[in-house]
Amino acid sequence: MSRTGVLVVNLGTPDEPEYKAVKRYLTEFLMDGRVIDIPFWKRFLLVNGIIAPFRSRKVAKEYKKLWTRKGSPLLTHGLVLVHKLLQKFDSSPWNVEVELAMRYQNPSIEMALKRLRIKGVDELIVFPLFPQYASATTGSVNQKVMEIISQWQVIPSIQFLNSYHSHPEFINAFAAKVLGDISQHQPDHVLFSYHGIPERHLDRIRNESDYCNSACNCSDGEHQQYCYRSACFHTSKLIAESIGLETSSYSTSFQSRLGKDPWIQPYTDATIEELARNGVKNLLVVSPSFVADCLETTLEIGEEYRDLFLEHGGEKFNFTESLNTDNHWVEAVFNIISTKYFNTEENRSGRIFNLADAGNNVLSSTGSV
Repeated sequence: MSRTGVLVVNLGTPDEPEYKAVKRYLTEFLMDGRVIDIPFWKRFLLVNGIIAPFRSRKVAKEYKKLWTRKGSPLLTHGLVLVHKLLQKFDSSPWNVEVELAMRYQNPSIEMALKRLRIKGVDELIVFPLFPQYASATTGSVNQKVMEIISQWQVIPSIQFLNSYHSHPEFINAFAAKVLGDISQHQPDHVLFSYHGIPERHLDRIRNESDYCNSACNCSDGEHQQYCYRSACFHTSKLIAESIGLETSSYSTSFQSRLGKDPWIQPYTDATIEELARNGVKNLLVVSPSFVADCLETTLEIGEEYRDLFLEHGGEKFNFTESLNTDNHWVEAVFNIISTKYFNTEENRSGRIFNLADAGNNVLSSTGSV
């Protein structure tokens, strides 16, 4: 009987919230040519001479705020997710092993693949925890996996799950979280904020293929799977439709830009300022590019953007916690993998639920949303 390995991969985290560990993490992360896509010598000088030495102390302080007794939340959420997934597969008819890896630092992709090889897997499924494809995230993971496995004598069959940003299981899991927060907080407006990428990353995709072309009007919902910006707008649209949000009641924006080069827009900070100036008093922010809470959600959104909104006239600010280890998310990951790779449709609807009409339409009593 064949044995399948599922490699669940997230971005990464330092081993501890201290200067040296954070510097090591930032150096590995930012030296990736898919992340900072400039000539090697320029990247080397920029990362090792400026960014890593001077940003690591500040970032270490931020990680200390985030750290728990169990360690990095990104890592602990990942370990619990993998444990629950393994339990699901153990109760299934398939012979499946599941391992967690981080693209940068530990547990490394190399060590996770080594564990799967020792367990004798002859098929491999790579499941990046990035719903929307980007060269700097999913592309980097896939490249690293191929580099490592290319050195093996026996190369297993490999399947890469490049994108699931519009998959009904993912949309339904996130929509349920958002709907719960709308019911609780009754916001005037919902802002979907995604991690940004430099505009030149999309330009490179346009130059090599028609995956993303200049005629693509992302914000109008015209969908191009490998255009990251388009995929993000599409995710927002599907979640909003699922919970009954009107187009005037939500926006999409992009956060976490680094450096002076133009990144994809609209920017989240500018959008929040504009919403506050235009009279939005109660804002809910959702970040469907992250399936586990991290610096960018807990601190950047939960603290920095909250302060920004209140400073510009807002009164109430909340953000939706990510999927983390929610049982609906575990079930969603299991279903995404099993229906795609094990040819089963048992007990799967394969459609996005209209949660607003599921017997508890809270939107009718929440003002403009």
